[in-house]
Amino acid sequence: MREKKYVLFDLDGTLTDPKEGITKSVAHALAHFGISVDNLDSLIPFIGPPLTDSFEEFYGFTHEKALEGVLAYREYFNAQGWRENREYAGVREMLTSLRAEGLSLMVATSKPEVFALRILDYFHMMEYFDVIGGADLDGKRVRKADVIRYTLKKAGISLEGENREQAVMVGDREHDILGAKAVGIDSVGVLYGYGSREELTGAGASALAERPEDLVFLLGRRDGAAAR
Repeated sequence: MREKKYVLFDLDGTLTDPKEGITKSVAHALAHFGISVDNLDSLIPFIGPPLTDSFEEFYGFTHEKALEGVLAYREYFNAQGWRENREYAGVREMLTSLRAEGLSLMVATSKPEVFALRILDYFHMMEYFDVIGGADLDGKRVRKADVIRYTLKKAGISLEGENREQAVMVGDREHDILGAKAVGIDSVGVLYGYGSREELTGAGASALAERPEDLVFLLGRRDGAAAR
């Protein structure tokens, strides 16, 4: 992993913990359809995957109903859910270390780019990233593979030759790992987010990191202990 030059980070569950805002936004969307949720933790599986997929998978919505659910979700999220978020301990130090070692850091998230920019600005993290790429609001770019391609293109990086070998995706869910695999780059699954070791290894993660600081040892260019 030490030959990497371009590091793409997922946002939710990797840089920040969005549990409160996302679960409350989903609950708001479900209430729109007359569905009451007593335990917000039951909505944790919504963190990571595209929202339309989750509404269809977990509640049996048609695609059209899922799209309506996304609009209802955004009512709450746009008003306050985006702020109901917290920074993971150690993430800022990890980003500082990787930047200091000359790596190019980017964000590639399935969250709409407009919200990703707002959240990163709120946490004063914009300075760490050369490029921030996210989904669009009309649902044409939500798959992680598409977001990765878009982010790299935005950075002026083609997936040809050594660039493919020098890029790596870091995320906490199988969608991050499968998206990286689809575009032919390596991936690191982080275990402090919302994906389990089994989920990430099953998806084919190239490596795992238990803590943000493990990413420094894994991706940094100085000597250090390998991530578990």
